Amino acid sequence: MPIDPQAARLMAMLGASRPTDWPSVSAVERRAGFAALMRMAGAPPALPSVRPVAVAGAEGPLEARLYAPSRDPGPGLVYFHGGGFVAGDLDTHDALCRSLALGAGCRVVSVAYRLAPEHPFPAAVDDAEAATADVIARAAAFDIDPARVAVGGDSAGGTLATLAAGALGPRLALQLLLCPVLDAAPATASRRSFARGHLLDAAMMARDLADYAPGAPDPADPRLSPLHRPGLAAMPRALIHTAEFDPLRDEGALYAERLAAAGVAVEHRCHPGMIHHFYGLTGLVPAARAALGAIAAGLGAALAGSDAPGRPGAGAAL
Repeated sequence: MPIDPQAARLMAMLGASRPTDWPSVSAVERRAGFAALMRMAGAPPALPSVRPVAVAGAEGPLEARLYAPSRDPGPGLVYFHGGGFVAGDLDTHDALCRSLALGAGCRVVSVAYRLAPEHPFPAAVDDAEAATADVIARAAAFDIDPARVAVGGDSAGGTLATLAAGALGPRLALQLLLCPVLDAAPATASRRSFARGHLLDAAMMARDLADYAPGAPDPADPRLSPLHRPGLAAMPRALIHTAEFDPLRDEGALYAERLAAAGVAVEHRCHPGMIHHFYGLTGLVPAARAALGAIAAGLGAALAGSDAPGRPGAGAAL
């Protein structure tokens, strides 16, 4: 189907004001631009309880935020925000985490991992693995059922979520990946087709990668590119959501195929007409609201156990 008209209008508006020389854009400017976009995305939904907490990082405590849709204990989601490993924070993803908590009926622990370029690769990966393990170990402190802990993230946060899932395996109920970055080598058709003018420009991603992993490390390093990770059989069930007009679309689909081939229960949905980060732009792209609602509902059903994963490797399309 054609691109959603509101999404197209947003991209046209952003295209008129975005930098044309990404190599010269500093991390401070990148963060400010992303924060400004998210302030345009609308007011966050109300939630009974939102409070600051601390979780363990690889080199010390990390700030985090606990979202609780009710006072009752229940399942939990450890969440890592997107932003190219350079931008994004607890505030840019506040509305999204509130929506996931409400729609899924689960507690969400949003983690402020260390950002590049101040803390280059693999600092964020190490933080994600340590934070996820800490939430599992201290689940009772967050009123989370330790048998129903998921890990999730969007874009760069999706990289971190699936790496944490690989490190912790059967201790996690599932992984939720929203438009994840899974390959540092831009070789897919969607990376080429949507390299410019689709919110996530190739030049922007190249600059983020240079900040995140300086020195041109091997792009096939599985901690940099989870698509190349060997031995996926021990991974937890995966819920993967991609967008039709996103440069990252194809690597998300390929990862779903690889997980299914390894015998992992995986559900993949490519949202028609949507662009990268649609789930965080519901105030600007009305059609994205229903998509985010479906994402949250699917997460809630999976954590409640009411949506059976089916036979391993079924790779069902949502």
